[in-house]
Amino acid sequence: IDFDIEKGEDHYSDLAGKLYEYGQTGKKVYLTAAPQCIFPDQWLGNALKTGLFDFVWVQFYNNPPCEYTTSDPSKFRNSWNQWTSQIPARKIYIGLPASKAAAGDGYVPKQVLISEVLPFAKESSKYGGIMLWDRYNDIQSGYSLAVKDSV
Repeated sequence: IDFDIEKGEDHYSDLAGKLYEYGQTGKKVYLTAAPQCIFPDQWLGNALKTGLFDFVWVQFYNNPPCEYTTSDPSKFRNSWNQWTSQIPARKIYIGLPASKAAAGDGYVPKQVLISEVLPFAKESSKYGGIMLWDRYNDIQSGYSLAVKDSV
């Protein structure tokens, strides 16, 4: 169950707890979340601190204070370090737009991802890979095919 929450109330930690309990009585329920990269996420911050989430797909786009730019890579690095050190998820993924058309900003060219972003991100044991928004734009741009061997 993916928590892609962009508004609401602060009850998502309660919901995560109930879903996790449900998963203890039968088949495993995987909990995932797609928070904004500004830390902590306004809506999911408390829920993510519960340690119940298996995978977190952090949206490092449409958020200039924490997305990757070649002019100031420290914004991404600082945010990535915060997410990987303070959120007790099994794996954390770098969410990126699959093309310039897929998001307002935050697009990272394929070669920049491979040569600059991934080497840094892979230093964390929580690095899980990348998440691309969205499949239509990925098919148009060929982004995932171009980077898959490096991810």
